Amino acid sequence: MKLEKILIDLAFAILTKRLKAATISVSSSELVESYLLHKLIAEEREVFGALWLDMKLRLIAIEDIAMGTVNQVCIYPREIVKSALRHNASAVIFYHNHPTGEPVPSETDKLMTRSVKRLLHAIDVNLLDHIIVSGTKTRSLVKGGEL
Repeated sequence: MKLEKILIDLAFAILTKRLKAATISVSSSELVESYLLHKLIAEEREVFGALWLDMKLRLIAIEDIAMGTVNQVCIYPREIVKSALRHNASAVIFYHNHPTGEPVPSETDKLMTRSVKRLLHAIDVNLLDHIIVSGTKTRSLVKGGEL
C-alpha cells in the first residue's frame, strides 16, 4: 500500500510537470482531463477549482477555490474574481467533482458557470471550459455544448 501511494504521488508529480509545461487549449484537453482525474479521484467531498492561464494559455496556477460536502459546493463569484486578479489570469478552466454520481452537470452547475463566465468577461478573463470529474469519467461543458 505504501509503495502504491509513492507511485501514485510520483505519477501525479509527472502529470503536474507536464501540465505546467504544456500549452493548454480546449481542443487538446486530454492532458487537463487526465490531470483532473488523478487530482480528484480520491476526493470524498465536492471540490471546485480553477486552472488559471496566461495570455498564451500557459498554466499560471492550479487552485482549489471551494470545498463542499458529498453532493454540493458553494461558489462565491467574488472569490473567483479575486483569484483571477491575484493570478493576473487571462483565461481559466474550472473544475469540480461529483464524488457520488456521474459527471453530468446539474442545472445549478450550468447556471453558475454561465453567470461567472459573464462576470469574468467583464474583467477580460476568458472561461475556456468547466470540467466535471466523477470516478474515472470526465465531462466538459464546452464539448457537451452546455457552455
